Amino acid sequence: MPIQFKILGYAGLLPFICIPLLVAADMTNYFYSFQHFVQYSAIILSFFGGIHWYDALQHNRVNHQLYVAMLPSIVGWLGLVFLNGNLLLGVLSCAFIGMLMYDKYTLTMEKSKVIEYTILRLALTTIVVLCHLAMALIA
Repeated sequence: MPIQFKILGYAGLLPFICIPLLVAADMTNYFYSFQHFVQYSAIILSFFGGIHWYDALQHNRVNHQLYVAMLPSIVGWLGLVFLNGNLLLGVLSCAFIGMLMYDKYTLTMEKSKVIEYTILRLALTTIVVLCHLAMALIA
């Protein structure tokens, strides 16, 4: 896997890491920071649906993968609209974990790429979920 994928993946963690740190250091308002955190989380979650949309399109599959590709966007949006606080953080965290597990068993790639991608996603998802937990604990 080219290094650019890893660099961009880890760079995408910056808002997840910085927002809880700024809140914990009392450098920003929790209410507004929480809103920014969950909005960013929902956007990144939607990105994972796009990966499956493209994979289904590229391999001409109209099966569960095509429909599951829509779930991250819908879960993220419905969560933002109807949920609040720690429940929202929990739903988003579970959705990230669910997409990681779904990726592992569904994406069509060469075996070596699947392993590299899964290792990267496992690291990124672990950090994302821990940051969601941090936001819940800070509240």
